[in-house]
Amino acid sequence: MTSQSDELGPQAKFEAFLKEGRFMIQRCKATGTHVFYPRVAVPGTGGTDFEWVEASGLGTVYSATLNRSRSGNANVVLVDLDEGPRMMSRVEGAEVVPIGARVQARIAQIDDAPAVVFDLIPSTDGEHQS
Repeated sequence: MTSQSDELGPQAKFEAFLKEGRFMIQRCKATGTHVFYPRVAVPGTGGTDFEWVEASGLGTVYSATLNRSRSGNANVVLVDLDEGPRMMSRVEGAEVVPIGARVQARIAQIDDAPAVVFDLIPSTDGEHQS
């Protein structure tokens, strides 16, 4: 007998983990390669031997842009997760986000749904790392 969790597709499982307060990503059992965005097959090989693992939440800003709007500004970023995959999100609480800055993920409520956002990690000298 399969549980309801086993019947969910990859995106629905990812969202269910976020609702539990967990940032999970997929890892190919055969190669150990982490992937993100949730998928049904491993890019390049087509394998389907995924397992869900807890992400460290640490990453490095690959690119950033400030999206200005009447409702407020948002730093939209591409982050290279320490596990390998690159993901799009936002950095909150910073006016400037330097390329190469270290960031830490957290789960926040955006439009009444949980989402992964990032905060800059301050360096030991009080400035943000870059």
